[in-house]
Amino acid sequence: MERDSQLQLHEAVAAQLKEAHTRVRALQVPEGVRMALSRKLLVITAAAKHDLAGAARRLNRLMKDLDEGRFPEDV
Repeated sequence: MERDSQLQLHEAVAAQLKEAHTRVRALQVPEGVRMALSRKLLVITAAAKHDLAGAARRLNRLMKDLDEGRFPEDV
């Protein structure tokens, strides 16, 4: 039963990561901002291999930031 919930969480995180990558690519922002967001997504993807629940929380925060138009500063 726990394995099923882990699998569902894994599928949900994978789908949300795919959506996040699509949204970041479509943003009309300076390239530095897009690169910073892409790096965040790469870190979340790597974290998901070791801490799926933690990666899901980080991804939810990132998606909320995208929804609310909060982006990293252009570097």
